[in-house]
Formats: sequence, structure tokens, C-alpha cells
Amino acid sequence: MENFSQKTSMISNIADILRGGWKQHEYQDVILPLVVLKRLDSILADTKPKVLEKYNEYKGKINDLDPILKKTSGTAFYNISDYDFKTILGEPKHLAKNFKQYINGYSKNIQDIFEKFDFNKQLERLEGGNLLFEIIQILNGVAFHPSKVDNYQMGHIFEELLRKFSEMSNETAGEHYTPRDVIELMTELLFSPDIKDLQKPHVIKKIYDPACGTGGMLSVSKDYILTKINKEADIFLYGQELNSITYAMAKSDMLIKGDDPDLIRGGEKDHSKASTLANDQFFGEVFDYGLSNPPYGVDWKKDKDSVEREAARGYAGRFGAGTPRISDGQLLFLQHLISKMKPEKDGGSRIAIVHNGSPLFTGDAGSGESEIRRWILEKDLLEAIVALPDQLFYNTGINTYLWFVTNRKSKERKGKVQLIDGRTFFKKTRKSLGSKRHEIDAESKKKIVELYEKYEEGEFSKIFITTDFAYRQITIERPLKLKFEVTKDSLDKISHENAFKKLPAKEMEEVITIFGQLAKDFKAPINSRELFVQKIQTYFKHLKKSATIIKIVVDALGERDENAVICTDKDGNIEPDSELRDYENVPYEMDIKQYFEKEVKPYVPDVWINTSIVDHKDGKVGIVGYEIPFTRHFYKYEAPRSLEAIETDIEKVENELLDLLKQL
Repeated sequence: MENFSQKTSMISNIADILRGGWKQHEYQDVILPLVVLKRLDSILADTKPKVLEKYNEYKGKINDLDPILKKTSGTAFYNISDYDFKTILGEPKHLAKNFKQYINGYSKNIQDIFEKFDFNKQLERLEGGNLLFEIIQILNGVAFHPSKVDNYQMGHIFEELLRKFSEMSNETAGEHYTPRDVIELMTELLFSPDIKDLQKPHVIKKIYDPACGTGGMLSVSKDYILTKINKEADIFLYGQELNSITYAMAKSDMLIKGDDPDLIRGGEKDHSKASTLANDQFFGEVFDYGLSNPPYGVDWKKDKDSVEREAARGYAGRFGAGTPRISDGQLLFLQHLISKMKPEKDGGSRIAIVHNGSPLFTGDAGSGESEIRRWILEKDLLEAIVALPDQLFYNTGINTYLWFVTNRKSKERKGKVQLIDGRTFFKKTRKSLGSKRHEIDAESKKKIVELYEKYEEGEFSKIFITTDFAYRQITIERPLKLKFEVTKDSLDKISHENAFKKLPAKEMEEVITIFGQLAKDFKAPINSRELFVQKIQTYFKHLKKSATIIKIVVDALGERDENAVICTDKDGNIEPDSELRDYENVPYEMDIKQYFEKEVKPYVPDVWINTSIVDHKDGKVGIVGYEIPFTRHFYKYEAPRSLEAIETDIEKVENELLDLLKQL
């Protein structure tokens, strides 16, 4: 079989033909639909004569020929045009017209897909010159027949093309396609606990991906079950995709492989209809398995109204645990997937999802991110997280993590979370594919799966109870201490106060006059706010807005000073200094008073805990937060190099430089 990279190289030659007439990011709009058509054409090649024969035999006699023609073609689609990719080149002058006829000869399900590709627009641009002729010639030089290229290889070809096009489009780090080695690891870990269940005769399972792209994760997961676990299993694939091009490719892939293309939804030009977050097109459905690589580091502004409207419904909606910051919607997709889990009484579900590092720790206690983590951990849904090597993805070299979530943990995993450090398990690729320089080879995958299945503490595997990731954030207050000094700059400070600018002009003038007297009378600083207020009251008491003016003066002139007298309110309570306010994260199981007395009080004697700030769930002092500091748990101390070793290296470099200078 020809190497798939050779095929993608031949196909990418089409880009050279398009250069000048199309911008780089538009190449995919021409090449991807034509590659899909070529693949469909190759699949139909063996049965096309029989299909045409049946069509001509029953045309006009039977209203609905669709079932007959599909059965004859041996696939879920067919073509009744007299043309195919080879014969269509016989009439170069009428090529564009004949090509339209050829596309219109496909069954309706294929024509619907090409509406999403919006290929007619490209065909009109290709009509001038010999562009279409040259492109089809190139494609005819590539063997796409199933006997030469199986579905697995075809998936690799699509993947490589998409990688190149996404590079050309300068897509962001979150908008990428998941390499097969990552998907294969995900699927093996996802199905690992369920082998016995999946081996049952004619077992039926539904797999769902809410950001399915071209359908790669769905296809690989099904192939894994059928080839490695149970060839008689009935697997149904469901997906939703925002981008119309990748949606069309996913539907094409489903058709080609004999899956139901109607279970791939989305692809509309209207974002609010296509987006999974804004419009769940599988409302009310639940699935046995969910897996996804949703966009990360990508904002959800376009979905904001819909998401917040649903979040307001609480747990009756998909986002009851909270919403993350607007700049990153990863945890919305995770919540969405959890909402698609079957109830535990009905067998439950398992989820595998790719995240970057942000969902592990972003957000303080009480934030949307922390509350989502809290909900997942307190419901005991998080089973394991696997840290992957960097440089695995085509468009980004960042570290990523696989989260495994389930509502049917095994007995030994109840109330616990396993962290697996797989960052060093990889093999370098022979050459860089975009940002991808590492791959999870068979040996590395085996090691990670063994770590998961053995479920033991070790160098690369740590096991925690869920509350190990919890803490209680207490607010630490320090007293407000202010001193006051009237100088020649004091009036300038007051004039910048917004409240002062709103005073009537007459009162402004009076304040300015009074300050002239204050500057003469107040020679030394006053280190008590109460005393300062008493002293200046006599100067301003005749003014109509004396209370307002005194407040303006106090706010403008008060300066923090450790040696000043503590400020108190009208009831004699100590006032906290908001600028000195601090926060302490207390381990969840530790008593906050004991922590305070041991870790805080000895270093700052005049501090206290703000007991008015309590958690919204348990009502106790402090706000409960959750974070998963993954790298901290696998940190390995490396002793610094000795001075002797460093000096030896410096001396060596100096000698090398001297030798080079002598040669000059």
C-alpha cells in the first residue's frame, strides 16, 4: 500500500494550482470536498455499472428508487450520473457543466453534505481556465479504492490534510485535530473497565462526541471495540460539530463506513443553531460513553446568552455547577458531557475528555471553575487524570491531560482519584508534523494503561481521596491605621476626588479658603483619624455639606502608617484595611483556628479572621475551593550542580573560545 503521506503530498500539489486565485485559508474549501468525492467515487467504482443498470431498468416505474439503488451499490449512497472521475475528463470544454451533473447524480444524503461544503461556489471559481481539469488529473493519480486504502488509512489522510490546512489558517491552539495515538490511548483507557460487558453477544452501546470535528474519535472508538473486544457489538455513533466543513467530512465518513450520518448534527451557518453549548441537538438523550477534545483557550462569547440562561435553571439544565470565565469554555463541555450520562441505576456512563492545564487549577475558591471542580469531586465523578507528554498535537506543543469521569466507579475507586504522570512516556517522531514532535507509541501506551489498571501508588501513579483537593479559603484582616498631614499638596489631593468635583462652586471656593488656614494651623502630622476629624470639624461645621466635605478630606489625606492609632467605626469595632486584606488556603480537614494560630498569628500579631465570610453550601467560615495541583504531586527535587562542576564547564568553554580565536 502506498504511504499515506505520499498521498497527502500529491493532493497538496493542488494548492500550487490554486495559489494566486485563492487565499491560503481557502484551499481547504476546494481540496477537502474533492478528496471526499474522489473517495466516494472509488468506493462506488465496482458497483456503478450495476447501479446504472438498475436505475435505467426501474426509472419511471417505481417512485422511490433509493432503497433499490443503495442495496445495489452495497453502501448507503450511490451515483446515477454517466460520469465518474475518469470519464469526466473526456470533454474538457464542458467539464464544469458535466461535473455539476456528476455531483447532482449522487443520492440525496451526499448532496446534503455538499451543501454544507458550499462547493458550488468553488466550482464557479474553478470554471475559468484548466484548473478543474488539472485538479481532477492529480486526484486520478491517487489510488483511493478501498482495496488500496482502508478506512483507517483514509482517516490518516484526512487528518494530515486538516493539519496542513489548519496551519495555513493560523488557527488557535484550541482549534486542532486530535492525533490518532492520543485517541487510541483515550479509547483503551475508556473501555478498560468494561471489557466483560462489551464482550457480551450483540451488546449495544451509544458513543457521543459533542465537538466531533471530522468524527475521528467516534470512528476510532468504534473500531477499537469491533477489532479488539467484540466484532459482533452494535455500536452507534453520535456527534455534533460547529464547523460546516468538518461537519460535512464527519457525515461523509459515517456514510463511507456504513454508520448513520443523521446522527451527526450541527454544521449550520447560524452559530446559535450549530453550537453544542448554545443548542444541544441531542436534548434528552443519554449515552454509554462520551469522549471529546473540545476547544481550549477559546472563548464562549457567542454562546453567552444561551449558556447563562441555562445556568440560571440550576441543575435542571446542563450548567448548574457554574460557568467558567468567558475566555475558556472547556469546563462547559465537561458539564455538558456529564449531563449526557445514563443514571447509575441504568448502568451509568464513562467519559474521556482532553483538557489543557487550566481546568486543573484556574480560579480561586468560589469562582466558576472551582465550583465546577467541587461539584464533580463531591459527586465522586472524577476517576482519573493522565498527564500527557508535550508536543503531541499538530498545532500546539502545550501539555494536555486526559480526564476520565464516571458515575459507576469500581468499589476500590469509590471516593478516590488516580493521577497518572505520563509526561515521559513517548517516542520522538521521525520528523516534525507541525508542532507534533512526540507520539505515544505502543510501548508507551502499554505503560500508561498498566498504571491505570494496576491502580497502585508509585513513581508515576498517585491515589488521593477527593477531599485531598479541597481547601477552605479564609479571609485575613488587619486593622486600618491612618495618619493625617496637611501640606501644600493636600489641596491638590482633594481636588482630584470625584466627590469634591461634584460640590457646588461656592462650597469648592470655601473649602479652598479653609485649606489655606489649615495649612497654617496644622504643623505636625496627626496619627489618629478620630482626633483629626475632631480638629477639622470646627473649620467646616458652618458649611451646608460639612459631613460630605469632612469625608472627602479624610479619604484624600489619610495615609497608612503602622504607628498610627487603629481606626474604629461608630460602634467601636476595629475597621479592617482593605489594602492589607489577605487570604489563606487552609487544608480542608484542618481546623481553621488551629491553622490561624500556628501559621498566621505568630507573624502578624494584630490580624484576625473575617468570620462574616462563610461558604454558601456548608455555612462554615471560609469559602471551600477545589484545585488539582498535578505537577506539585509529581515534583522531583534536583540538587543544584556543584560550583566545581560549573567552573570546569566555564573553563572548558573559555579554552574552546581561545582555540577559535587562535585560528583566526
